[in-house]
Amino acid sequence: MKNLLEMKEENLSVREFELSDIDYFVNYWLNAERSHLENMGVDVTKLPTKEEFIKYLATQFENPIEKKESYCIIWQLNDVPIGHSNTRPTFFGKDAFMHLHLWNKETRRKGIGYELVKLTLPYFFENLHLKELYCEPYSLNPAPHKTIEKAGFELMYERVTIPGAFNFEQPVKRWHMTYEKYKQLYKHAHN
Repeated sequence: MKNLLEMKEENLSVREFELSDIDYFVNYWLNAERSHLENMGVDVTKLPTKEEFIKYLATQFENPIEKKESYCIIWQLNDVPIGHSNTRPTFFGKDAFMHLHLWNKETRRKGIGYELVKLTLPYFFENLHLKELYCEPYSLNPAPHKTIEKAGFELMYERVTIPGAFNFEQPVKRWHMTYEKYKQLYKHAHN
């Protein structure tokens, strides 16, 4: 696999989720190695079926942005989808919780997550009109913590909870960024 410099010289980009992305998304969740999912805090017995995933994603795609529970951005390398970031839950005009997923182990731990998060933040803050954005990864999974800290999120606290419908009880760290902090760090992104 190429190193970060070679990947940056290629083309990292992001875009909104499209119906044609459903297969990528479903394959990621249903075909990922069990150890990868567990390292993210996922209880594989709680994952939806393929049909349930497809129905949910299609509904979220069709909903107007103000009504989306989950707003998804596709991460690309040379225009090929390699991962996604989504918000869930999402409260339009208020706040949301961000999730980060690189689909293939070949693209993980290469330093590109930070670059992709930087490209994603304008979509979340500007399109969802957010005042605050949170990220609450599994405490024992160091990669997302490094990524979001580098992106300018501030650690609020650590707690034990069941953070989502697919998760087991686990320690999580809650990270936070305000719209004001986003503007300060990424003002070029929304000019």
